[in-house]
Amino acid sequence: MANVVVVGAQWGDEGKGKIVDWLSERADVIARFQGGHNAGHTLVIDGKVYKLNALPSGVVRGGKLSVIGNGVVLDPWHLVKEIASIREQGVEISPDVLMIAENTPLILPFHGELDRAREGQNSVAKIGTTGRGIGPAYEDKVGRRVIRVADLADEATLELRVDRALVHHNALRNGLGLGPIDRDALLADLRAIAPEILPYAAPVWKVMNEARKSGKRILFEGAQGSLLDIDFGTYPFVTSSNVIAGQAATGVGLGPNAIDFVLGIVKAYTTRVGEGPFPTELFDGDGQRLGERGREFGTVTGRKRRCGWFDAVLVRQTCAISGINGIALTKLDVLDGFDTIRICTGYDLDGTMLDYLPTAADQQARCKPVYEEIEGWKESTEGARSWADLPGAAIKYVRRVEELIGCPVAMLSTSPERDDTILVTDPFAD
Repeated sequence: MANVVVVGAQWGDEGKGKIVDWLSERADVIARFQGGHNAGHTLVIDGKVYKLNALPSGVVRGGKLSVIGNGVVLDPWHLVKEIASIREQGVEISPDVLMIAENTPLILPFHGELDRAREGQNSVAKIGTTGRGIGPAYEDKVGRRVIRVADLADEATLELRVDRALVHHNALRNGLGLGPIDRDALLADLRAIAPEILPYAAPVWKVMNEARKSGKRILFEGAQGSLLDIDFGTYPFVTSSNVIAGQAATGVGLGPNAIDFVLGIVKAYTTRVGEGPFPTELFDGDGQRLGERGREFGTVTGRKRRCGWFDAVLVRQTCAISGINGIALTKLDVLDGFDTIRICTGYDLDGTMLDYLPTAADQQARCKPVYEEIEGWKESTEGARSWADLPGAAIKYVRRVEELIGCPVAMLSTSPERDDTILVTDPFAD
């Protein structure tokens, strides 16, 4: 059976939640493979809205196994609250439907404190983090001082891990003017949360490999977007993990040959939350119109998203880096009513034409978009479920996007409702 990876192909907020939910009905296992609760996925099912951060999108679909993989960093207290919130909406969460990798790193309270302290004191250039401790937790993972889910089960190991972390963090906090961490209080909090987390702990790598061997369909769910990747994003204005498709295998304990199809989620225009370069950003009425029609506010932070025209250069680049087989084009309906729509086809860097985004931050900031104009359409595309429902100009726009990014459209989304989707290519097809 085919296994599918879903990745954002822009700066996040592309509508992954709806697409993952749409695909999850056909999957047996849905696995989160990176990121933390800084990612926000909004699902609309039969008019009911579910907002998820740490939980995989599959939890709202009965009979599916949802997995939080080792590539994720997990705030256990947030997870418990999120589970309680989803239960209040009538969704049952138990170890039968949710599994957490035993080697998943934990986000602790001092990670968030450090995150916010750094951002508050960074007068040179703010990164624009959510302040939820994701970056510092990944730092501790690489620094070999993080506490993992399995450590909660053994008191002696837990104390050793905490002591190792505090040697580093108390020195760091002193330099930032923060007081030392209360060791006893932290250990007490970890002991208290352990019984609520450990029932979900499992050797995910083993379960995933067995699921694959038995022919079960696996849906790998990514967070954020490829342009926020720690290696290939607009560094340093990026997240702290690898977001691209190659991380899907590593983030749950499978080999790369487990991936059969990579679906890139792409918004029909471009948005970004936080700091960093954005070549096609609009500061005029068109940008305001995109933001208002698209309801462009961050699921996690509530921050207003920056809006701009579709950037084919960036999406072509992310399609190549993630090996994307097809894209799911979302929010086409937001472009309804524009007389003219623009697509960025290249960059002018000090008089030199580029067909890619350069790596150097100073060059990224100087890239000026080169646009191609496309005829708009007055008819509504909202709720379209077949090509026949789309105006001719909208179809031309979609086809031109395909040409410019060098990748076909596999799915087309025309509203937040899951059934308002046009399927062109089935990612799960064998």
